[in-house]
Amino acid sequence: MSRTEAAVDTAAVVVGVGAVSAADVVRVARDGARVELSAESKKEIAATRGRIESLAEEPKPVYGISTGFGALATRHIPLELRKQLQKSLVRSHAAGTGPEVEREVIRALMLLRLSTLATGRTGVRLEVAETYAAVLSAGITPVVHEYGSLGCSGDLAPLAHIALAIMGEGTVRDASGEAKPAAEALAAAGIAPVELQEKEGLALINGTDGMLGQLVLACHDLRRLVKLADITAAMSVEGQLGTDRVFAADLQALRPHPGQAAAASNMSRLLAGSGIVASHAGPDCTRVQDAYSLRCSPQVAGGVRDTIAHAESVASVELASAVDNPVVTLDGRVESNGNFHGAPVAYVLDFLAIVVADLASISERRTDRFLDPARNHGLTPFLADDPGVDSGHMIAQYTQAAIVSELKRLAVPASVDSIPSSAMQEDHVSMGWSAARKLRKAVDGLTRVLAIEALTAARAIDMRSPLAPSAATAAVRDRIRERVEGPGTDRHLSPEIEAAVELCQNGQLLAAAEAVVGSLD
Repeated sequence: MSRTEAAVDTAAVVVGVGAVSAADVVRVARDGARVELSAESKKEIAATRGRIESLAEEPKPVYGISTGFGALATRHIPLELRKQLQKSLVRSHAAGTGPEVEREVIRALMLLRLSTLATGRTGVRLEVAETYAAVLSAGITPVVHEYGSLGCSGDLAPLAHIALAIMGEGTVRDASGEAKPAAEALAAAGIAPVELQEKEGLALINGTDGMLGQLVLACHDLRRLVKLADITAAMSVEGQLGTDRVFAADLQALRPHPGQAAAASNMSRLLAGSGIVASHAGPDCTRVQDAYSLRCSPQVAGGVRDTIAHAESVASVELASAVDNPVVTLDGRVESNGNFHGAPVAYVLDFLAIVVADLASISERRTDRFLDPARNHGLTPFLADDPGVDSGHMIAQYTQAAIVSELKRLAVPASVDSIPSSAMQEDHVSMGWSAARKLRKAVDGLTRVLAIEALTAARAIDMRSPLAPSAATAAVRDRIRERVEGPGTDRHLSPEIEAAVELCQNGQLLAAAEAVVGSLD
């Protein structure tokens, strides 16, 4: 989703031996922030490289320095062939195919690989790390393809396409988005291609950076979308003559999940002062309780929040990690390891896809209730102006239903589908990249489902006139009305849905509500 801040921070992101923050990942990926290496990281990179160079001269084979890779690790590579070994490694592993991966994903991936290089645990030369920083700062984006990563040994193919570009090979997009040969784009930016030496090719392609970058971006987006879900749920409660009593803090405290409490508090604040809610809150109201999709909104949105928090905790650990194989330890040993396995990241990517599907599902159920005269408490069928002549929002709900059905398929875990590779040397893989790719699609789907609920609920609230909505829901409705007309005869509905989607993506609906009630939790 787009940032809503009035001004974008133009300061460079400084990459040191410690973790980059999730906020820094977003700034580099989406805002095009420049990147610099800290003095401490430069010193650490240079010191560790000396250890690699000394090992390269020893007759004893050392994996990744003087041997082949994967199932070919048993071959000792003579000194005169080692530069060729690194080039061959990158060229052969840059085997992706399919559509281009989004620019923001590639930039996040590059920053996170640079963060690992900056720890000094990989053994690359300083010029390699500085070239990554320079390419990011110049806005050059290597072309990476959709398919090719099994999430172990990290995101090999996507990372190899990046490494290929800094060698001056392959295709990139410059800062304007134009596709160019890498050598041409580097030259135009004054960046010299890198001639890889011992260990460096391997260090550039062993990592969970692609799946981690997408996890960070997804968590950032979902933090906003789960607040938006509280807003659309509140609008639906209001438009369907529901009660806000079930969101009371003392009721939520009986089941003290933190996310649930936050969601219920948000909905209470959003519905405060609603004339529509007050109109049926007296003793004459014969309704006993609302449907689950209204009454249980905090329980579902709260569970989503708690899942996001768990995913963020995993991302935080991974951001602080130095993922490579082999790795140079703090005491100078070069050790093979399995830290490149993407399982911890893959699991939470899949977990998020599950809760995204369910949050969209409950939103679709709330929308559907608006359209059925047996359940919408006095509104017209499908919220149509002249039912039978007009169809109102009938097919908008079809669109929601189609997306929700797709989200349920996307919720099927990728991380349980290991498939062996490399002549059975790499016989269990995480599929974390695949989990990340489907989560990105799921986040987009959720955005569209919530946009349709907001559009439909706003129409229903208008149809409750002269009863007045709360100040917060009115502000959201009014923001929608700046782009979409109120109730009336049927119009071309697709552009109105797209306008609502844009208002969700750019944060304007959230901002409209928060301008009234303050920051939502």
